[in-house]
Amino acid sequence: MKRRSFLHRTGLLAGGASITSLAQRASATPTVAHFPKGKAEHCIYLWLGGGMAQVDTFDPKSKGDSSANPKKPGSEYDSIETAVPGLRFTEHLSRSAKLAERLTVVRSVNHHVIDEHAFATNLVHTGRIISGSTTYPSLGSIISHARGAANPTVPAYILIGYPNVSRGPGFLGSKAGFVYLTDTESGPAGFSRPKGVDSERAARRQALLVPLSNRVVTDSVPAQYLEAQREALRLAGPEFMHHFNLSQESADLRESYGGEFGQRCLLARRLVQAGVRFIEVSHNLNFINGTGWDTHNEGQKNQHILIHELDVALSALLSDLEQKKLLDKTLVVVATEFGRPATYDGRGGRGHQGTAFSMVLAGGGLRHTGSYGVTDELSKNVVENPVSVPDFLATIFATLGIDPHMDIYDGARPVPITDMGKPMEKLFV
Repeated sequence: MKRRSFLHRTGLLAGGASITSLAQRASATPTVAHFPKGKAEHCIYLWLGGGMAQVDTFDPKSKGDSSANPKKPGSEYDSIETAVPGLRFTEHLSRSAKLAERLTVVRSVNHHVIDEHAFATNLVHTGRIISGSTTYPSLGSIISHARGAANPTVPAYILIGYPNVSRGPGFLGSKAGFVYLTDTESGPAGFSRPKGVDSERAARRQALLVPLSNRVVTDSVPAQYLEAQREALRLAGPEFMHHFNLSQESADLRESYGGEFGQRCLLARRLVQAGVRFIEVSHNLNFINGTGWDTHNEGQKNQHILIHELDVALSALLSDLEQKKLLDKTLVVVATEFGRPATYDGRGGRGHQGTAFSMVLAGGGLRHTGSYGVTDELSKNVVENPVSVPDFLATIFATLGIDPHMDIYDGARPVPITDMGKPMEKLFV
């Protein structure tokens, strides 16, 4: 098509009027999209890696039978009433059931990426499909970038678990990265000075680095490394490390949280008090039932032990935050990469399912309803109020007062922080 024909067809060649109006529209102030603004200051993100079975936890259906031949699909366990009339959880979530008025189970989360752990884990952490050319930042890094730490003496983002690219800062760079630890007893490695290195000696060492640091090109990879190094040196010492000393808590409180996962949750509460903005806590204790939340084959048999540990830790965390008047300002999230079907495999376990699964929002000053969204009789498909992964992440951002339509920049390229995600407005007061 010739240029003049194109301009006539698109209405841009009409005595110059359309071109003028186009220029006026381009220079006009853009319309600001509405979003509900929450008042939460912190987020604790409990990660159930492997794929939590919604029919065996927060979205129970009619009872199945994994030992029958042929196997009868359905929930593995009986269901119980909760504090919210008409809402039921599995029998192994009895403590959390009593706190159902403080939370919302989002039963209608869904995605259609391949039901493979790495792809789905990346999607739930970043809201984006894995790209060969772009490494997108994680939820924690975006929140760190947008809001920073609530206390400048601590990092904005701490990961209690194993690091990987899905949890990282992506194109935002190391300034939006995390401090991580895998052992609650020792805390993060590298932040305690060696014996004999006091503050004065540490300062002299840092002074020696200054001439070399000044030669580094701005925005280069070495510059990002130096930024991370400066942050580590700033945090090194007892002022930061004392937050990881769980022995400062009473024995009764520590016991109420349960085992190692519970102690990680207790540490997360201490880090909220210290001013950390976002804490991810991984629940990856695979030895408990042999497979963790990835309950293929025989892993299903001892799944109840894993669910009970989640119940103890989650209920203790919510109660502790509430007692310390932190629950309304702390959003607690229970997340997983996909759900599992109500049908059983040949050896009594469950496969992977992204078409419908459950995640949980608690506290954070939201207007909790016990549950949001409805699935069909076997929780295979969503029948009411579907929630995409970008929608779920947009709700988290909005709860923390972050505009889910905000752009971040990959170099000069603007990238929205959600892939057209819309917050669940019914949850906002």
